[in-house]
Amino acid sequence: MSDKEAGVQLKVEGNKAFANHDWPTAIDFYTKAIEKYNQDPSFFCNRAQANIKLEAYGYAIADATEAIKLDKNYIKAYYRRAIANTAILNSKEALRDFKSVVQKEPHNQDAKLKLSECQKIVRRIEFLHAIEVADAPSPFEGLDIDAVAVDSGYDGYKLGDSMTQEFIDDMIERFKNGKKIHKKYVYQILSAVNKIVYDEPTMVEMKVPQDHKLTVCGDTHGQYFDLLEIFRLNGSPSDSHYYLFNGDFVDRGSWSTEIALLLYAYKWLRPDKFFLNRGNHETDDMNRVYGFEGECKAKYNDKVFKLFSETFSALPLATLIGSKYLTLHGGLFSDDKVTLDDIRKLNRHTQKQPGHAGLMMEMLWTDPQPMPGRGPSKRGVGLQFGPDVTKRFCEANGLEAVIRSHEVRMEGYEVEHDGRCITVFSAPKYCDSTENQGAYINIGPEYKLDFHRFDAVPHPPIKPMAYAQSSLMSMM
Repeated sequence: MSDKEAGVQLKVEGNKAFANHDWPTAIDFYTKAIEKYNQDPSFFCNRAQANIKLEAYGYAIADATEAIKLDKNYIKAYYRRAIANTAILNSKEALRDFKSVVQKEPHNQDAKLKLSECQKIVRRIEFLHAIEVADAPSPFEGLDIDAVAVDSGYDGYKLGDSMTQEFIDDMIERFKNGKKIHKKYVYQILSAVNKIVYDEPTMVEMKVPQDHKLTVCGDTHGQYFDLLEIFRLNGSPSDSHYYLFNGDFVDRGSWSTEIALLLYAYKWLRPDKFFLNRGNHETDDMNRVYGFEGECKAKYNDKVFKLFSETFSALPLATLIGSKYLTLHGGLFSDDKVTLDDIRKLNRHTQKQPGHAGLMMEMLWTDPQPMPGRGPSKRGVGLQFGPDVTKRFCEANGLEAVIRSHEVRMEGYEVEHDGRCITVFSAPKYCDSTENQGAYINIGPEYKLDFHRFDAVPHPPIKPMAYAQSSLMSMM
C-alpha cells in the first residue's frame, strides 16, 4: 500500500469519527493521514472543519490555507477559512475568501448569500466603531425602575426590594415553560447585581468553611436545561452550598438570558456565597455575533442588552479558592513575572472590553498546550502555555493548581500539566452537535477536588444560535 492510499484510509476513519461528532478523534486520524501523505488538500480541509467544531479557529485557518496552497481552486477550503475568520471576528479576511468563492463559482447562490451576510457584518462593525464614544454614560443612568409598571395580567411571583428564594423558584419554572419575567424585574436584578459585582475585587478570595462545599462550574453557554440538571444532581445553591460559575454563561445556546438572570438572581440573594467570573463571551463583540444581543432584543429589548453589557464589564476576572486554586476563565500569561498581586492590582473598571492584548485578554482567552513554553493560539486569539509555564506560576504563587474552563472536554473535564492545570466545561452535548459530557467540581473544607460528570438532558426544539446575527455562525 502506498503512503497516499494509507493516508486515504486514515481520512476515512477520521470521517467516521467526525460523523459521530467525536472531533478530537477525527483530528487525530486526519493528522495521521497528513503525516503519511501531505499532498492531499482534502486531509487539511477536513481537519480544518474538525478544528472549527472544537473552536480551534487559528488551527482551522492554518489548515485551510495549507489546502489552498495545494489546490488554489479548492472552494471548500476558502469557505472554511472564511468561517473560521468570521468566528474570531476577522470579518474582512473572511470577506476576501467569500469573494474568492464567488469569483471562482459565479453561479453559486449559497456563496453569494454568505458573501452578502459577511458584507453586512463588516458594515455593522465599521458603523459601531464610528459611533463609539469614549467614556459613554452608563445605561443605568436615568433608568427609573420605579416608574416601570407591572401590568395586572402578569401571572408571575412579584419581586419586592430584595431577592427571595420564592421568586427564584417561580422564575425557574417560568423559564422552563417558555415564559419570561417582567422587564421591571429584569431591571431590578441587573441593577442590584451590577452594584454587587462592581464593588468586588478583580480577584475574589474566598474560603470553604467547615460543613460547607463549593461547586465550580465551567461554561454553560445558554444551555439552561443542562444547568438545571446540575442543580438536580448536585443540589441547588444554599447558605452551605456555594457555587462558582467560571464564565461563558451566555451565547451559542438559546436560553442565555434565562441562565444569566438565574445566576444573577442567586448572586443577589447570596452575594458572598455565590461567585461569578467573567468569560470571553461576557463581552460586547462576542455577544453581537454569537446570539446574546439578539436574544436580549427578541425576549426583552435593546436596553436589557446594554444593561447586561455594563454588568459583564463589572464582573471579577478570577476567584482564589482557599489560597490553593486560582480559578479564571482562560488561562495563564505571556510573562512569567505576572503574580497574583498583579491580578489583585488590575483595575478592570478602566477597560470595559478586553481588547487584543494585556492581562485581561490573557485571563479570558489563553489555553494550555502539552508542549513546554508558549505558542501561538490555536484559536487565533491570545496564546497557549505549556506545563513548565504552569509549574513556575503555581510555585511562585503558592498554588496547587489553576482551574480554568473555555474549552470543550469530551469527558467534561481534564487534568493536565502534571495535575496543575484543570479544565472544567459544563455544557454537555455542546451546541447540540458535540458528543461531550459536562462536568463540575466539588470542593470541601479540605480543598480536595471531587469531579462529577453528567449527560445532557432534553430541551425544547429551539436550535443553538437561534438568535445569532448571521446564518454564517450556524456553520460553526
